[in-house]
Amino acid sequence: MRLIALPLIFIAFPCLAACPPWPTERAEREMQALSRQLADWDEAYHARGLSPVDDEIYDQARARLDDWKHCFASPAQATPSPLQSTAGPVNHPVPQTGLTKLADEQAVRSWMAHREGLWIQPKIDGVAITLTYRNGLLQQAISRGNGQTGQDWTHKVGALPGVPQQLPTPDEVILQGELYWRMPGHVQAEAGGKSARGRVAGAMASQHLDEQTTTRIGLFVWDWPNGPATMAARLDGLDALGFTDSRQFTFPIEQFAQARQWRERWYRSPLPFATDGVVLRQGQRPDSQRWRAEPPYWAAAWKYPLRTGLTGVRSVEFRIGRSGRITPLLHLEPVQLDDRQISRVGLGSLQRWQALDVLPGDQVAITLAGLTIPRLDAVVWRSQERPAITPPTPSDYHALSCWQPEPGCEQQFLARLSWLSSEQGLNLPGVGAGTWQALLEAGQLPHLLAWLELDSARLQRLPGFGETSAAKLAASFALARQRSFVDWLRALGLPPSGEASLEGNWAALAARSETQWRAAPGIGTGRARQLSAFFSAAPVLALRNQLQAAGIAGF
Repeated sequence: MRLIALPLIFIAFPCLAACPPWPTERAEREMQALSRQLADWDEAYHARGLSPVDDEIYDQARARLDDWKHCFASPAQATPSPLQSTAGPVNHPVPQTGLTKLADEQAVRSWMAHREGLWIQPKIDGVAITLTYRNGLLQQAISRGNGQTGQDWTHKVGALPGVPQQLPTPDEVILQGELYWRMPGHVQAEAGGKSARGRVAGAMASQHLDEQTTTRIGLFVWDWPNGPATMAARLDGLDALGFTDSRQFTFPIEQFAQARQWRERWYRSPLPFATDGVVLRQGQRPDSQRWRAEPPYWAAAWKYPLRTGLTGVRSVEFRIGRSGRITPLLHLEPVQLDDRQISRVGLGSLQRWQALDVLPGDQVAITLAGLTIPRLDAVVWRSQERPAITPPTPSDYHALSCWQPEPGCEQQFLARLSWLSSEQGLNLPGVGAGTWQALLEAGQLPHLLAWLELDSARLQRLPGFGETSAAKLAASFALARQRSFVDWLRALGLPPSGEASLEGNWAALAARSETQWRAAPGIGTGRARQLSAFFSAAPVLALRNQLQAAGIAGF
């Protein structure tokens, strides 16, 4: 498997230049644990037809183990072959060779540069099989197994209407191809693999194939080992034998641009099956008697961009928002998905982090929701060392906490200021999170409204502020005094008020009871309670007094 695994390292981990900073003892424990996990996945897939993890995640996990072994020079830790449990009692008439995975465009260019008479096919995401016909009849069907031997699937394949039981020729015909799950109109870039390979594997591992399942399984022939010497002749022959897909999805190419064009087209256009890349083939290859169960020099795969990335968690950060909501953020080893490099992902809520129990060192699966937003799909496996992490206490943070930058309150305090200057608040141009952070670090924000006292002269004396930047910031601060009473209420964090009228002044709004708030359209019992609490909270009343002293209208 070495020839297959090494290219995968560069596909899955273009950013993995540094080895994990582990002592030898921990490295051995981590590698043993991942080896066991891979063996469990192999057994589930090959023996029981189950796919516990996505194919992309499996490939990356195997590459990760190879990478760790290289890092820690651990020859004693033999990487388990994914096919070690699949060798069956039946020899293939011609070995199934597998494919080298080309890492990137440069690798594809290099591979093509030294070859001619090239063809391209979609790389069908299914289950490989060898079929042997004699005297026009299907004699034997063998699972890929380890490429040299496999399981006898003749009886099961005989129940598949998508696999011809007779051919219009008395000659011996040996075919290698892919059993695939029929998925009309499938667009790989949008839908991914949808466990297509696992569905076929599960069907072939089952004791009984129902009619509904058998009609969903098709066959794509990608080689004819004892067929004509040239690809063109083989395609003509396969077409005459009834294997029309081979001709429909096999095209000659001369230049890299054509390979890239076909790969992009098949990735983003409807196809009748799932694919995970393209296969480049020389039209002419050695006599099949010379084939071996290892990647050949005359064919290679160029896989699609990763849809799901496997990466390690570097650290866990807990961010506290303006309302006191605690959002866990995972900092990750960078992973490339499509054209984006992902280095962090949010988990949404403290409850989800607790349910996932994800800690530094764990390996996680990341996807792009809507092709743009990083999302954690699952914890793939856990580190052998589980550091203790104490998250913030939820009861310490709420809608009326942290109006001053006291210890433990810095994040929520800064979030309040960022909201205050945003378009939803006072809409102060050029004032954002970085501005507030700089002023806080300079000791200029002992409370939420201390910035109202900062003029250009004082700002110029602070680190990082020059004459121009200080003048612009002072001008933005001055605009705050021109904002309306309602703008100020929202900037301070007034709870959602539905369609209630906010006209008037502070005294009038503070005098409303919960019952009066609840009578307004769009305000229920919960909102009414929050509004009443806002106007009576001591920190908010202190802000009201400061605004009143500053001459802000309405307070």
